[in-house]
Parts: sequence; structure tokens; C-alpha cells
Amino acid sequence: MHSWKRNQAAITAAAFVGFTGFTLVMPFLPLYIRQLGVSDIGEIALWTGATLGVSPAIAALTAPLWGRVGDRFGSKLLVQRSLISFIVVMTAMAYVTKAWHLFALRAIQGFFAGYGPLTLSMAARSAPRDKMAAAIGTVQTAQRMGPALGPVIGGVLAPAVGLRNAFFVAAGFYAAAFVLVTVLYREPPRQPQAPGGRRRLPFASILAFENFLLIMVLLFALQLVDRSFGPILPLHLGEIGYAQEDVPLVAGILFSVLAFTGALGNQLSNRLLRRHSPRAIIAWAVLVAAGALGVLTMASAMWLMACAMAVAGLCIGTSITTAYTAGGAVIPQEVHATAFGFLTGASLIGVAISPVLSGLVGARSIRAVFVAGLVLLVVLAVIVRRLMVERNPPAESAPAIEES
Repeated sequence: MHSWKRNQAAITAAAFVGFTGFTLVMPFLPLYIRQLGVSDIGEIALWTGATLGVSPAIAALTAPLWGRVGDRFGSKLLVQRSLISFIVVMTAMAYVTKAWHLFALRAIQGFFAGYGPLTLSMAARSAPRDKMAAAIGTVQTAQRMGPALGPVIGGVLAPAVGLRNAFFVAAGFYAAAFVLVTVLYREPPRQPQAPGGRRRLPFASILAFENFLLIMVLLFALQLVDRSFGPILPLHLGEIGYAQEDVPLVAGILFSVLAFTGALGNQLSNRLLRRHSPRAIIAWAVLVAAGALGVLTMASAMWLMACAMAVAGLCIGTSITTAYTAGGAVIPQEVHATAFGFLTGASLIGVAISPVLSGLVGARSIRAVFVAGLVLLVVLAVIVRRLMVERNPPAESAPAIEES
């Protein structure tokens, strides 16, 4: 019998490699758009935001379609489809001549997306029931650690091989993930579903669960802040005096710090939930993150910016995981998948809108993006303290779902 552990290893490795490739281009994307002929810094920020945001926006719209196809034909086929499309799109990005070409290719990438949630689904289906939480958690950690490494690789590659050639390297990461899934993963047999075995609740009833709508708003807003740095951080570094040739590496290090500390936030959340309520954890974490953004608006030394990004990443990561855990505590088992679909959808919309809003605000003032994030986090802290009902859920719950 094919070992579920082999499946687990294949999915975890593929998730890590794939997410590394996905974030590899982030540090130099604004520089690439400038190379394509966009000279105004405001327009560069706008194009970068739109290019980063269009993929998750379309992914959010097409997710139900691909989910239905996956239920019928299996998740492995869909993951292979996603990876092949990513290889083609990343390769094509090396040949674009206009900024709108890059935007269009990212839109196509969004249509074929779904890689992140599908790998979690594959892990859950392959593992024995008593190992399911650990299996999903392992893949989620890989999804977070990939973005911690990807920007550093991209920052080193861009000056070494050139911006266009770095896209070929990103395509190579996706090709490696495709080989891992194709060779090592075996689709487990599907369990027949008993007719009438699952009670269905109206969507309005799900939204009426205690704290549920508030948690959706919270996840949306946290992703709005977390993903706002992508379009403007490289431009901010240039604005405060960093040499253009140093920007990709410095931006890559800062993005990696943000991603790595976000992954640490997952573990910190579980520890904190043993002693404190989600309401207290989230309220204090977003306030500390707001303080970190305040430092980021004034800092110019790399070590100080890295410390601020580390604190922001840790606090936002802790808040996101705590919010999902709080949501899992109020969701009945029979509607778990549907309810977590709502939470994931809210998170995805934040992922999609954030780069666009960041680009729009950054077109007027780069620092204003950090200030806007600071204000939003303070408002969130007040809302959570006043509106969230106290509850002490178990630390172990369904994990947050990342989207590529």
C-alpha cells in the first residue's frame, strides 16, 4: 500500500518549492515594470499593485468552479494543471514588452490558481483521521516558509542573472513541484458519501454564528495590511536612499523576514491560546503591529526596518491564526467546509484588493501606505475589544488557508 507519509512528504515539498517560486519575483517586480517603460514612480506603484492583486482576485471568483471539478476528478489533476499553467505563465513573463502584458499574464495565472488550498485538501485526504490536523499544519508551514526564502533568492538572482532570466528560475521551481506531485503522490480512493448524511444550513445561518462575521472582517483587514507592502516596499527603499542595484536584495530580505515571522506566529498563537482568549490576543497583537508600522514609516536603517517587519509579521501572523482558531470554535462539524470557505473567501478578497489599494495610495505617497495600515490596525483593535464575544477555544483547530 502506498504510504500516506510519502504523500505527505510529496505535498509538503511541492508546497514549499511552489510557494518559493511564487514569491521569488516579488522583490524586483517594480523594477521590472520600470524596465518595461513605466518611468513615473506613482504609475509603477499602481501597475505593481494591479499586477499583484489581479491573480488572487480572479482566483477567488473561480475557486468554486475548480473545487467542483476537483470533487469530480481529484485534486492531483487540478494541482498538476495549476503547476503547468504557472510554468507557462512564468516563462512568458520573461518575454513581455509592456506592463499590461505582465498584468494579463497574472490574470491568466489567477484563472488557473488554487494551488494553495488544493495542497491542503490533498494532505487532509491522504492522512489518517487522527493525523489530519498534523498533516495540514505541516503543509501550511511549508506554504509559509516558501515565501520566507523566495524573496531572498529573487533578490540575489535579479542582479546576478538579470530580471528576465529570474522568471525562468521561478518557472523551474514550479517544474520541480510538478515532478514531486506527479511521481510521488498517489490519489487516495474516495469514500462513498451516504445519501442525506450531511445537514445543510442556509448561508445566512452560518454568518450568524457567534463572532463569525466579525472574524471574516478581521481576516479581510489583516490581509489588507499584510499584503500592502509588496507594491511599495522596493520603491520606498529607493526613496529613502538605497542604491537601485541594492534594492532587490534588501527588499528580498525584508519580505523574507515578514514571511518567516508570520510562520512563527502560527506556533505562538497556539501557545498563547492556552492562557488567553482570542479577543485579548488579537487586540494586543494588532496594536503592537500598528506600532511596528509606525517605526517603519520613520526608519531608514536596514536593521531597524527588519526589526519592525519582524514584529509586524509575528503579530499579524499570530492574529490571523488566532482568528481562524476562533472561527473553528463556533462552527458545527457538519458545516465546517462551507464555513471555512467563507473565511478563506474573506481572506482572499483582502489578498486581492490590498496590492491595488496600496498602489493607488502609493501613487500619491509611499509612506501613506504604512500610515493607512497603522490606522486600520488601531481601528481593528478597538472593534475586537468592543464587539468580540469572549471565548476560550482549544488551541488546535483548522488552520488558515494560504492562496497562491
